[in-house]
Amino acid sequence: MGKGKLRKFAENATFHCMVQPALDQVLHCDHPLKGRWGADFFHNDHPIVLELGCGKGDYTVALAWRHPEINYIGIDIKGARMWKGAKFAEQNGLGNVAFLRTRIEFISSLFAAGEVSAIWLTFSDPQIGRENKRLMSPRFLSRYAGFLSPGGTIHLKTDSRYLYEYTLALCEANQLPVRFATHDLYALKPSRPAVVPDASRPAVSQASAAASAADGGSCASLCEMPLDPALFEVQTFYEKHFLAQGYPICYLEFSLSSQEDENSFPEQMFRSPDWDEERWADEDHHAFVIQIHD
Repeated sequence: MGKGKLRKFAENATFHCMVQPALDQVLHCDHPLKGRWGADFFHNDHPIVLELGCGKGDYTVALAWRHPEINYIGIDIKGARMWKGAKFAEQNGLGNVAFLRTRIEFISSLFAAGEVSAIWLTFSDPQIGRENKRLMSPRFLSRYAGFLSPGGTIHLKTDSRYLYEYTLALCEANQLPVRFATHDLYALKPSRPAVVPDASRPAVSQASAAASAADGGSCASLCEMPLDPALFEVQTFYEKHFLAQGYPICYLEFSLSSQEDENSFPEQMFRSPDWDEERWADEDHHAFVIQIHD
């Protein structure tokens, strides 16, 4: 291991915003912060938003800088990468930022029912042909359902058309409410209102309705809502790289439950979708190559 990594690991241990659970704190048991993030770590009752696979933490930090009324937690296993975001948060006194170094497989041991209001997945590995390893899959949705608050949102931002189309199919297979979907986010100008499906429409049709509307198609029973400028202005390292290469960026926002649900639903089982694996795997080769050589 290089001296640079060792230095970063040592510095991480001094950062107040860095939480690094030992294996015995998350394996087959609950971490002491589970259900206590607001009270014991952030010392407030503000909403908590997670970024899964946060990498260098640039997206987590940028969102936290914009929204001091929200607590953000970036999660990744690679401490040397997270060091950059954690150091920035420490040096700039961002009290609404945490970085959690752990495997996302252990996430159920770290957050309690209803504790999280939103999840971001930014440029996750599409895990082509390996559904169970994909952070957007029935296996992981079941875990997210255990701690996401009623009506809480999941945001997917990706260069991977494979991952985007798979997630749309996943939403349709499980009748999950899709609030917005587009396979070319930057074709939508910040000043142009986005179209989203009316909540009164059947959930099973919302994925296709949102995708069609966002990509210029026409759908009935749609309402208009302005896009958050942060979707365009806050960019990860990978996002900047892919935009420079001319690849479109996909964006999808959906929920696991409606606002009317009184409780989150741990142990919820989700179905795998029927979709054209071969087609989208072929179209997504560029993302796969970049990810595995990172």
